[in-house]
Amino acid sequence: MKLPSFGVEEELLLVSASGDPLPRSRAVVADLEDLDVALELSRAMVEINTPVCTTADELHDHLVHMRSQLASAAAEEGGRLLAIAVPPHGRAAQSITKKPRYQELARKWGLLAREQGVCGCHVHVGVPDKETATKVSNHLRPWLPVLLALSANSPIYLGQDTGFASWRWLMTTRWPSAGPPPYLESADHYDALVAMHLAAGTLIDEQMVYWDIRPSSHLPTVEVRVSDVPLTVDETVLIATLVRAIVLTALDDGSKGPTLEPEVLRAAYWLAARDGLTARGLDVLRAEAMPMADVILELVRHVEPALRQLDAVDLVRDGVQRSLREGNGAVKQRKAFREGNDVVDLTEVTGQS
Repeated sequence: MKLPSFGVEEELLLVSASGDPLPRSRAVVADLEDLDVALELSRAMVEINTPVCTTADELHDHLVHMRSQLASAAAEEGGRLLAIAVPPHGRAAQSITKKPRYQELARKWGLLAREQGVCGCHVHVGVPDKETATKVSNHLRPWLPVLLALSANSPIYLGQDTGFASWRWLMTTRWPSAGPPPYLESADHYDALVAMHLAAGTLIDEQMVYWDIRPSSHLPTVEVRVSDVPLTVDETVLIATLVRAIVLTALDDGSKGPTLEPEVLRAAYWLAARDGLTARGLDVLRAEAMPMADVILELVRHVEPALRQLDAVDLVRDGVQRSLREGNGAVKQRKAFREGNDVVDLTEVTGQS
């Protein structure tokens, strides 16, 4: 089997020298013609889109280059670029980008849209067609809380510790079609659910399907959207490689994937969002509570044959052990906050970050 290609979208936050959201995204990206960058709903956010990649090293190099170029462009506009999933300072309501679609979102969803200045990491993995994407989605569902726990990078919001490792996840799940996707019987089932939302007015278009996994509306990929934007490039590459390995495992399996008790999946999400790496999680396939570290290692074991095919066993094992030993963005932000340090300094994109 040909190994699936992959790529990443990273949303990054622009802030002023004082750390408040800086609504200058259009000016920051104006001269970055050689990079695939996009404006987001909030004028204080910018999205980078890597090229299609076939190796983890390739993905790493693209992310380092793109983050660095964007950080330099932000500095030229008097700003700072942060790899952080929610604004650490300022106020909740953000300025909306002046694009017709975003302005319509603001009109119809009010404060919900204006408070959506949150930054995620979306991993795209190539699949043959939408039918395959729906089957892969079912295989990915059990591992979504694990990916959230690994990437959690949003405990500090507007100057306070929220009590959650991923406050971003709590904010994003307020939308009509957000959070874990339903179990999908087929591509027709997916299309019918989207059509229902459109007819009801809970979506304005298919791009508003904010489920944590979805068939891409414009690319031949399955898109996994559960993660906070990680603090470091190494963490992003780890998340993307795990997602790619789960997809490859699903493609080798060929079945529709396991059904899950929705309440177990909900509880697993809640634990991952609240505690991240630092406490207990749930093995959703067995509805069994265990330390989150053990649930993560269950995922690594599940995809180990795929990791061997991808020549990524050491990358993933080393990356997971480093995260468990040193902490992810949420752990490091909380430590800085407790010690009286500004998380802006910790999360600013510089050099190889």
